[in-house]
Amino acid sequence: MTTAFGERTSVSAATGELDLEDRHALRRVAGLSTELADVTEVEYRALRLEQVVLIGVWTDGSAAEAENSLRELSRLAETAGSEVLDGLIQRRSKIDPATYVGAGKAAELADIVAATGADTVICDGELSPSQLRQLESVTKVKVIDRTALILDIFAQHAKSREGKSQVELAQLQYLLPRLRGWGESLSRQAGGRVAGGGGIGTRGPGETKIETDRRRIRTRISKLRAEISGFKTGREVQRGQRRRNSVPSVVIAGYTNAGKSSLLNVLTGAGVLVEDALFATLDPSVRKAKTPSGRPFTLTDTVGFVRHLPHQLVDAFRSTLEEAADADLVMHVVDGSDADPQAQISAVRGVLAEVGATEVPELMVINKIDGADPDTLKALLLHHRDAVLVSAKTGEGLADLKAAIEEALPERDRLVRVAVPYDRGDLVARAHAEGEVSSVEHGPEGTLLEARVPPELAAELERFAVAAP
Repeated sequence: MTTAFGERTSVSAATGELDLEDRHALRRVAGLSTELADVTEVEYRALRLEQVVLIGVWTDGSAAEAENSLRELSRLAETAGSEVLDGLIQRRSKIDPATYVGAGKAAELADIVAATGADTVICDGELSPSQLRQLESVTKVKVIDRTALILDIFAQHAKSREGKSQVELAQLQYLLPRLRGWGESLSRQAGGRVAGGGGIGTRGPGETKIETDRRRIRTRISKLRAEISGFKTGREVQRGQRRRNSVPSVVIAGYTNAGKSSLLNVLTGAGVLVEDALFATLDPSVRKAKTPSGRPFTLTDTVGFVRHLPHQLVDAFRSTLEEAADADLVMHVVDGSDADPQAQISAVRGVLAEVGATEVPELMVINKIDGADPDTLKALLLHHRDAVLVSAKTGEGLADLKAAIEEALPERDRLVRVAVPYDRGDLVARAHAEGEVSSVEHGPEGTLLEARVPPELAAELERFAVAAP
């Protein structure tokens, strides 16, 4: 197999071991001031991503997949405001547990960092605290991983109070096991008056500075969880109101920068932010829309997904992502112009599974067909025969999309007024469980019930119908 680096890589079919040449190579991916401060306070600092070198380890899959992942990391770094000076991939059978790339390659990476004048190394994976420390000690510059980079982008883009709380929670969850200090800060004690300035609640018998920081972070995490839980309650009330009004909901889900907000705009005239950048939308937008026949429904734009979306973000944004689990339809938007759209689909479906949205009907929408390769579109349609091809930019396929949404929406609940005999209490119980009961009275011959129920139950109750008062 020949890679984009112009070199051959191969894996022994018999042993599965990598060739010696591949294992010893640290190769550049085409197209892609040193500082390390002593952090003695809680390491909750804004990332200074100015000039960076990217490093990835290719352990499985194809060379193209490894390069696509690093190029996506490059786009993430640029979204965060940095300049990418170089991109490197190392072929290994597994991640080195000590330095991520191995001691020899870490030394080579340090030479490249010094030669380019980079101030940050970004690793295409999640580093353990020990790997982070080891790489920083070798390269003498700040080292961050993919998770920290994505969290930083989220912090830049969050605008609403809920969004900011969710991002802060994710950052603190990521930070807690990685608290560290250099020099004497690890052993600094905060006992008695020696700590001077620590204040009430920080003095104790030998509590270290980092232990104090950890305690403060855990307290803040608890407060943020309670705050986000309150937002979730408000959202559930709104969803309940829409259900009572029999308004079906459609959630737009998809990979970041797949064109979800653009589709929301063209379908509803919402005017939400549209930007050719990763994670331009963090705060969900709910807008009213109508099918071609005039049936109303709601469209909800959600945060975009990405490969290896940090689990801290999934946890923090769970209350927002659960909009998809409670929806009547998930409109899964795919970027048809991407180099590997099938990988995007897998990443999105993985996150939807995490929030319990796998049972919700899915309508796949392949967007950006104006810039897509025809062969790629044909391959997608072979795997996803019911997908709708659209271009939010040119308007192509929008009429088909609106018709597909109308066909996919569930039949609306029906209002019934019935007198259910007392020996059919099972129907009354189903009306309470499956529908919205507005009034109940007990008459001489049965239960007088007014409710909005699903079509199947409404058909069973029809024979007990009574005239409206």
